Amino acid sequence: MKNTLLLILVLLSLNVCSQDFISSKVSFKDTILDENRKSPFDYVDPFIGTGGDGHTYPGAVIPFGMVQLSPDTDMKSYHESYNWCAGYQYGDSSIIGFSHTHFSGTGHSDLGDILIMPTAGKLRTKSGTKNNPDLGYRSRFSHKNETASPGYYSVKLDDYNIQAELTATNRVGFHKYTFPKTDSAHIILDLLHSIYNYDGKVIWSSIRVENDTLVTGYRQTRGWARNRSVYFAIVFSKAFDSYGFDKDDESMYGYRKTDNYIYEKPEVNGKKLIAFFNFKTKEEEIIEVKVGISAVSAEGALNNLKTEIPTWNFNKVKLVAENQWQKELSKIIIEGTDRDKAIFYTSVYHTMLAPVNYMDVDGKYRGLDQNIHTANDFTNYTIYSLWDTYRATHPLFTIIQPEKVSDMVKSMLAHYDQSVHHILPVWSFHNNETWCMIGYHAVPVIADAYLKGIRNYDVEKAYEAMISSATYENYDGLDYYMELGFVPIDKENEGASKTLEYAYDDFTIYKVAKEMGKDDDFKKFENRARNYKNIFDKETNFMRAKKIDGSWNEPFDPLYSKYGGDYTEGNAWQYTWYVPQDVQGLINLMGGREKFVEKLDSLFIVEAHDEKYHEVEDISGLIGQYAHGNEPSQHIAYLYNYAAMPWKTQQRIHQIMNNLFDDTPYGICGNEDCGQMSAWYIFSSMGFYPVCPGSNEYVIGSPCIEKATINLDNGNKFEMTADRLSEKNIYIQSVKLNGKNYDKSYITHDDIINGGKLIFRMGRKPNKKWGIKNADLPYSMTKAGAQ
Repeated sequence: MKNTLLLILVLLSLNVCSQDFISSKVSFKDTILDENRKSPFDYVDPFIGTGGDGHTYPGAVIPFGMVQLSPDTDMKSYHESYNWCAGYQYGDSSIIGFSHTHFSGTGHSDLGDILIMPTAGKLRTKSGTKNNPDLGYRSRFSHKNETASPGYYSVKLDDYNIQAELTATNRVGFHKYTFPKTDSAHIILDLLHSIYNYDGKVIWSSIRVENDTLVTGYRQTRGWARNRSVYFAIVFSKAFDSYGFDKDDESMYGYRKTDNYIYEKPEVNGKKLIAFFNFKTKEEEIIEVKVGISAVSAEGALNNLKTEIPTWNFNKVKLVAENQWQKELSKIIIEGTDRDKAIFYTSVYHTMLAPVNYMDVDGKYRGLDQNIHTANDFTNYTIYSLWDTYRATHPLFTIIQPEKVSDMVKSMLAHYDQSVHHILPVWSFHNNETWCMIGYHAVPVIADAYLKGIRNYDVEKAYEAMISSATYENYDGLDYYMELGFVPIDKENEGASKTLEYAYDDFTIYKVAKEMGKDDDFKKFENRARNYKNIFDKETNFMRAKKIDGSWNEPFDPLYSKYGGDYTEGNAWQYTWYVPQDVQGLINLMGGREKFVEKLDSLFIVEAHDEKYHEVEDISGLIGQYAHGNEPSQHIAYLYNYAAMPWKTQQRIHQIMNNLFDDTPYGICGNEDCGQMSAWYIFSSMGFYPVCPGSNEYVIGSPCIEKATINLDNGNKFEMTADRLSEKNIYIQSVKLNGKNYDKSYITHDDIINGGKLIFRMGRKPNKKWGIKNADLPYSMTKAGAQ
């Protein structure tokens, strides 16, 4: 009791009861007073996924925050950057510094803006190398002296004996550096540093020293995003004694304050620009740094900084960030082992690192057209890795983030308005379209939201944007697709994958058109949704690339894959199953359930042949040819349900969960991909998954945790319980939904949103009578039993 009272007094002394803290629905009782209970927050480990191919970062960020303040351990050129897409690799032993923007889990790199690094001793303005950190300002570090939790990161910089701590608000990074006693303390500001680095990436940059505690500026870059600007305002808690610049690899010159605080050379511009600020420090003296960013202007960055962190109270900002995470992480409460909870809650955490807020506190943002706009009635979001996230991340948001879903749709519609092509985003970030990956997958995101009743946006404009995106002839072979019913490989690469994914996207338009009474459109897109049949080869039983004359592309090897080949980051074994809108139709093409299941079984046991796809880094997390580390495979284990053999799905789900996820830095078997891999884990842990967004169904797999309670925004709760679940009891014996026996092998979105109780009774042996009737199978355009 004494400890509890002391903690409350400390919190009150920090004035943590700001408006942000008071407005939280999470009470002191939930977050603080129960000393014997760990909260969801306590189980999150931001280091999970920072090693290997996970490509996550460990730094400080709030949910969907514009600032992602995190350490960078290397910067590579485009061809070498894959392992450092998030700037950090767990296996590295030195840190360059702390930059303010990062992708989470992607397979492509950019960002790493506005790098700050504290140093002591000899001044160095180049970063040095991993092999020889002493050549520059980077510092060695040890994981023993590194910690991270949601909203906070800390590390000891061994070469300087400096303790670095980081936290963040939405638009501001807050640094806290504890220095040793020295007359040569420095804080480096590196505007040349980038993730996805190459000579010439920085088009122009500027630093202006406003006074002895305030610095403003910007940099404009040309990387994966072809034209991107980041403005900043930096405030130091202590006045610097002197400062200087290293410009364009030429001379390094410093300037000191005069007696009347007038500065020489207060502003410098260039393509290669680094600044340094010098201090004298006492033993364990703390210097704090606040960095506000904006895509609009330096004035906007400073306004963001003054609004979000008006005072110098690092602990208060950290506590507010933690409280925001506690609220979001508590939207799903689970019971299970500590390992289960660590992976699960870290997965929930990862789903909330993208999309990110992309607007100033006054609502201004830079649009796709490079003009300044104002978001009057919505929060503008960016970082849309849609080829990945339409599958499970966005469907998860319809359950636990419905208000943000409408704002995300409005953001996409703003992109549509600003696009010279008048189409929705493909893979966009920071007011740039990258045209990366395939499909028009903003369409199913909007369709899924609309069909689930999330419609707080202009639905007619949304429909117009969907149609416009699906009929833009200049995009990735769509002209041929609309004329021929497939994308010919001799006219457009990755034609097989594009045909399959366009057909799925068209299905979601068909569903919306039908709901809205657009009769002509719904018939047209219903037909387009069946175009997958045009590339199925009955001789080989695979989806294959066709030429414009209708002949198959030869030679054909179902194991082979390369970038720009017949398939997108996969091979025929992995892509043949991509017909989520009409699995029964695919079953019929393959000759019925037995042949379908026989081939599906083979997918998981066909021997891996790395030499067949060694060029494609994304094919990872293999079980046979099933590649869980990349998105085209992630729905496949659920397809047994459609063939009335759900027990096979149940076995495969546990195999994947047990073998391809763990709670270590290397615990994600492929790119985390802006929340998609994590959303798969969240859904699958609870026992169901959105195989076909737009159907409003979640296909039942097999629960991997004892209990989950989804706390819905409408005040309802949806509870899943897995009775008698154990390492061996992985098979569903029976199911009850709201107290009634339930034999369908799927549940609906309304079942969840209306609240209720889903109870699985688990056992060691399969129940081959559950979920097998035609009426109990998940949705397909083709009805079960029909040919």
